[in-house]
Amino acid sequence: MPVAVIGQFRFPPEAVEQARPVMRRVIEATRAEAGCVEYNYAEDVLDPGLIRVSEIWDSAEQLAAHMQTPHMARWQQERAELGLSERAITVYAVSGAEPL
Repeated sequence: MPVAVIGQFRFPPEAVEQARPVMRRVIEATRAEAGCVEYNYAEDVLDPGLIRVSEIWDSAEQLAAHMQTPHMARWQQERAELGLSERAITVYAVSGAEPL
């Protein structure tokens, strides 16, 4: 069953410019993984430093495998060094989808 991941995290606004290439690297590596349908980070236009997360995976197992990849281990270290805070991310089981 597909899963969707929705959430947010925050960098200090002064660290966002430095975080962009780091985020780009993890996004590109993740999008190449088996089972990754969507993987996105987006900076909130009204709240500097707030990064919105949206992901869709073919299965919870593929999401779990993603969390064990070397690029995720590197990302966890780098984001801590950049001052990541307020991480709140939730995984949802998806039973169906249709265009809005």
